Amino acid sequence: MFGQYYHGTIRKYIIAFGNLFNDIVIARLNTAGVRIQAIEVPIAYGPKEKWLVRLKQDPNLEQNVGITLPRIGFEIVSLNYAPQRKLASTLQNAHLKNSDLNKLNSQYTPVPYDLNILLSIFVKNADDGAQILEQILPYFRPEFTTNIRLIPEMNVVVDTPVVLQDVSIEDTYEGDFDTRRALIYNLNFSMKAYIYGPVFSQGVIKRAITNLFDDLPADAGNKVEKITVSAGQYANGSPLTSPSANASLSVATSAISANSDYGFSMNIDQDPYNMENS
Repeated sequence: MFGQYYHGTIRKYIIAFGNLFNDIVIARLNTAGVRIQAIEVPIAYGPKEKWLVRLKQDPNLEQNVGITLPRIGFEIVSLNYAPQRKLASTLQNAHLKNSDLNKLNSQYTPVPYDLNILLSIFVKNADDGAQILEQILPYFRPEFTTNIRLIPEMNVVVDTPVVLQDVSIEDTYEGDFDTRRALIYNLNFSMKAYIYGPVFSQGVIKRAITNLFDDLPADAGNKVEKITVSAGQYANGSPLTSPSANASLSVATSAISANSDYGFSMNIDQDPYNMENS
């Protein structure tokens, strides 16, 4: 039942989410209100507790290595099935196989999941936090849609809504009230994702032959009619416009690729008594 395959779908969702917050910059101003420094806020995937442990080891952030503030971290906290977005499970998507024009890649409809992601913003003062929040919140009303290329061999590119659920604030510190440990803004997001199954490769049926036999006692077993339906395309690339079109006007079926714009021709051979049983 479960074959080995891996599309890296969840990884692509995580990368796409992180890229949304990859260009946040805060400004440092002098007493005259003039901008004297611009600081790009780094972002990394990892649990919030990881950064809190690092802050406890170096509360004043005076070591030459390790964490610096401000900083953004994010992680997946849960995946929930989303039945309201379920698609018909028997439907398939099809796409031409690049290495063989006579075959199609096919894939059943994906399964909907909500990826619940916690984004944590670590700052040392409220102004830094306000600058970062004001560069994020206006884009989520309450959702922002990003475009993600998920399955290249199927040419699957999905518009994925990212919904901001809520914002909370933590102010953690140790020692006296003048020593601030860290100010943390927690933003909970829900990413409306789809998880895809394996890709199957299969040929395209270009010709179908149906033999009809007489079941009358006197002629039982005699083939009375042979119906041949074939893919049909004129030499200029246009499809045969009706099943009754002359099949001899069509190019060979081997010259018709799976993604061609082709029609069909139907040929009926009738011989009530003498047609061979083949």
